[in-house]
Amino acid sequence: MADIEKIAEELSELTILEAAEEGRVIDEEVIRGLENAHYKEGGIAVLRGNIAHSAVVKQTAVSPDMLRHAGTAKVFYSESELLDAIEQRRIKENDVVVLPFQGPAGAPGMPEMLLATAAISGAGLDDRVALITDGRFSGATRGAAIGHVGPEAAVGGTIAQVEDGDPITIDIPNRMLNLDVDEKTLAAREAVWKPPCPRVKAGFLVRYASQVRSAAEGAVLGSPASLRESGSS
Repeated sequence: MADIEKIAEELSELTILEAAEEGRVIDEEVIRGLENAHYKEGGIAVLRGNIAHSAVVKQTAVSPDMLRHAGTAKVFYSESELLDAIEQRRIKENDVVVLPFQGPAGAPGMPEMLLATAAISGAGLDDRVALITDGRFSGATRGAAIGHVGPEAAVGGTIAQVEDGDPITIDIPNRMLNLDVDEKTLAAREAVWKPPCPRVKAGFLVRYASQVRSAAEGAVLGSPASLRESGSS
């Protein structure tokens, strides 16, 4: 830091602190003060409910009409399946697209769901259709795209139990994300659920998938025994 200060002083005869103190905002639409903020809250919201102990949405990119949304689930297990459904116009207004097994252990590696969100937006559905996944999104995501769902599907999270036609309620202002299916039905599904065959059967990703902790913990490696525990965090 001392070197940076020295360079700054040599270039402008001012230290960084002195230059900042003399700074002024030329356009308050570009750099806003707290009294003129674009939003009262930050851009990211963390949702919780029976689908997820935690999930993340970029709330400032969600249409006001989609901040609260109730719809029925359409479940896909890969982006290619979802893209085919969009191309065939099988995704309809009020649908909630569910894309499980895209998380750190399930993918494995938690790929970015760029194609999924781009296709929904390109079809003109980003203000009428929601997307829920245990995968991740970039900062350019728009629409009700809810990611980082944990526990992820690969460790038996509730997102793995969602079936086509299930009612889902999203309430971003109240930070809620719920699968509106009774506990008895969910328990019956969980009792017969088995994890799918691993997508990767050799190489480093096998170790990664068996030892990675939850997205909420940064998807870092832990011990195999900690996987389910970390998914519930």
